[in-house]
Amino acid sequence: VLDVKTAFAGFIDSNVILFVSMFIVGGALFETGMANKIGGIVTKFAKTERMLIIAIMVIVGFMSGVLSNTGTAAVLIPVVIGIAAKSGYKRSRLLMPLVFAAAMGGNLSLIGAPGNLIAQSALQEIDMKFGFFEYAIVGLPILIAGILFYITIGFSLLPNHPAPAKETVCPMPEEAIAAEHVSAWKQIVSLVVLILTLLAMIFEKQIGVKLCVSGGIGALVLILTGVISEENALKAIDLRTIFLFGGTLSLAAALAETGAGELIAHSVIRALGNQPSPYLLTFTVFILCCALTNFMSNTATTALMVPICLSIAQGMGADPRAVLMACVIGGSCAYATPIGMPANTMVVGIGGFHFRDFVKAGLPLIGIATIISMIILPAAFPFFPG
Repeated sequence: VLDVKTAFAGFIDSNVILFVSMFIVGGALFETGMANKIGGIVTKFAKTERMLIIAIMVIVGFMSGVLSNTGTAAVLIPVVIGIAAKSGYKRSRLLMPLVFAAAMGGNLSLIGAPGNLIAQSALQEIDMKFGFFEYAIVGLPILIAGILFYITIGFSLLPNHPAPAKETVCPMPEEAIAAEHVSAWKQIVSLVVLILTLLAMIFEKQIGVKLCVSGGIGALVLILTGVISEENALKAIDLRTIFLFGGTLSLAAALAETGAGELIAHSVIRALGNQPSPYLLTFTVFILCCALTNFMSNTATTALMVPICLSIAQGMGADPRAVLMACVIGGSCAYATPIGMPANTMVVGIGGFHFRDFVKAGLPLIGIATIISMIILPAAFPFFPG
């Protein structure tokens, strides 16, 4: 279907380089114990169960916006378990808001989740792109609404299970374990490098340095200064994500070159009527991505749907950014099953959760995300601008 060069071109995509770099920058923050320290400081000030939920969701949400949401959840799970043990609150009531916040936080920036960059790569092919914080136009209101929901109406929906009798070992990557023996200067350098790297990415246009170059410099500084070893830097890179990302760019190229994407797009448009409403299309894409992401990887869901959504938008003559934003936000709504994202699966055993716990607490959040998205998307990303 494709020649060798085209099939493997995705693995030297600038966004793949950005991913590798940010895995290393994030890995250094986890390995030095700095991420753990940040989590501990924030949750220290919470005195009631509701305040704890707010503190946990705020810190996890914002850390997930700039780091791996799986890594953020992994490093804070033991922190939250410790807080639950000291405070006497049920860990199950604190762990579920934690993993939901990790998913919502991924929509705060361009580097928050793999799906965000998959959509960005598709847009770059047609000389368009999302801004660094453009996902937050929809993502931040969803995170705020989610926090407000779980300290009010949703508070009663949170599972109230006792800690498992037989303690389950928390599944965590090695770099997520708090390293108490790590020098203070390494912790400080890891945080400073992260902040400077993010600032360079935010002001990409002003300084004229590409995102992948800024990320690469940050990663190299951390390795050269010995904050993270070369071996642990390589361990921090999630190769499954890299291969999935690079491979889906090949899939997108195949859909475009063979005309399969156009064929699927026309089939969808015909199913929606002769002149489909842009709002109906946005809603359909959003709900389809929501449904898929709860039973398969959210990265895989976005990767599958992005080239199809792009073809649909182009077939209608509409701004593809509107459809792709619906695709990415919908693809992140993995709240209703324990297999929707790795962070959900991590807490099943240690929280004593059942499948129905996620359905009960997660479905209302999907409803909230859908309502907010359908209000904001048409206003912020009009289908036919100008």
